[in-house]
Amino acid sequence: LPVTPERDGDGWTFRHERFQWAIDARGLVVGAVDLTTGRELIDPAFPGGVLQLFRDTPREWDAWNIDAEDGALGTTLTDVTEVVADGADLVVRRRFGSSHVEQRYRVDPFSGALEVEMHLDWRERQKMLKIAFPLRVRAERTESEIQFGHLSRSVHANTTWDAAKFETVAHRWIRIVEGDYGVAVANDSMYGHDVQRAPGPDGGARTVARVTLVRAPLFPDPEADQGAHEFRLSVLPSASVAAAIGEGLRLNLPPVTVNGADEVAPLLTVSDPGVIVEAVKLADDGSGDVVVRLYEALGSARTAQIEAGFAVTAVTQTDLLEREIEPTVLRETTSTVRLDLAPFQLVTLRLAR
Repeated sequence: LPVTPERDGDGWTFRHERFQWAIDARGLVVGAVDLTTGRELIDPAFPGGVLQLFRDTPREWDAWNIDAEDGALGTTLTDVTEVVADGADLVVRRRFGSSHVEQRYRVDPFSGALEVEMHLDWRERQKMLKIAFPLRVRAERTESEIQFGHLSRSVHANTTWDAAKFETVAHRWIRIVEGDYGVAVANDSMYGHDVQRAPGPDGGARTVARVTLVRAPLFPDPEADQGAHEFRLSVLPSASVAAAIGEGLRLNLPPVTVNGADEVAPLLTVSDPGVIVEAVKLADDGSGDVVVRLYEALGSARTAQIEAGFAVTAVTQTDLLEREIEPTVLRETTSTVRLDLAPFQLVTLRLAR
């Protein structure tokens, strides 16, 4: 069932069985309680979901570079035009400069993640817009998705190498890690991130995770990023790497409505959530065989059962040109394949129907 915002004093509260999210009259996230642990992840004095506008004037390569000093000259956008509940969404509208933005907060009924959908009309020049989530997490590192896996980066800036990572890339998600606890920030189209420990008397027990939304360089295209944009991102506390992967997939691969069928059976079923099916297609040679590309995503060796939802006469391992390579995985009449995968191993299978 949808999780609807409830009026709570001057603000609103989303109540889910796993998490409780509070948003104030400014449209800022002032509460995030992990009900499974009792942990409060947002300090009301440092709210989340905050849009921040920065100067963006690189010394060189206007559209390519971001300079560290520009990140210290930000303006927090807290002025609000309207905050109104709309069914399961809480809608926040803001204006700044020559631009305006609509933020729609909602909670995913399954995972409990707080989702922010943004509709932005961007008309600024030499500016950069980010959205920030200051978290009460003493982060040691972040984990960032890359193609067919993820990598880890330190949060501290103790060396010049670490200090140079003030803006880093990730695909569909990052995970802010404190010991065995993680908070995932997933997105559907934004790849620039920065994560840093917040200064102050709390001794670094607050970590600020920000996602870069748009820029406005003048060279080589003075109209770069100008106009209408749509973004979606989500914040999921108590998230494992597998949960972060799932949240990234949820935002990037929404369900597709199929007409004329009462039920659609899974084409493939994988027994281990750490094995991700990245692509499924028909073989290029017109044989009707099914080609499956999958990988180990958690960074540890594992065994998984891959079960096809159709009759299979043979399964072979191939290269990217769909040519059989050694070793052959299976040559028996069965619809189930057992795979032993090394950390981050990438495999392409051909299933003969």
